[in-house]
Amino acid sequence: MAKAYWISAYRAVKDADKLAAYAKLAGPAINAGGGRFLARGLPAKTYEHGLSERTVVIEFDSVAQATATHDSPAYKAALDALGDGAERDIRIVEGA
Repeated sequence: MAKAYWISAYRAVKDADKLAAYAKLAGPAINAGGGRFLARGLPAKTYEHGLSERTVVIEFDSVAQATATHDSPAYKAALDALGDGAERDIRIVEGA
């Protein structure tokens, strides 16, 4: 079974306090779902029209596991805490 990668790109952080409240809940929810944080922060370098935006990459054992974690009540609580505090793009991509 192929691994899956949850990739979050932050276009804008509107409220740092809401982002901090989200992070406090999201980390444990993602870890409980089997997620492993591989990278998070601003890019060291961007190419081909890349944006210098906060990016997070989380590895899961499968797409089903990543999806279940995103749809879990614990992660929903984190999303509720974030509210309109950030503009993000989240993708779940199956590994090669």
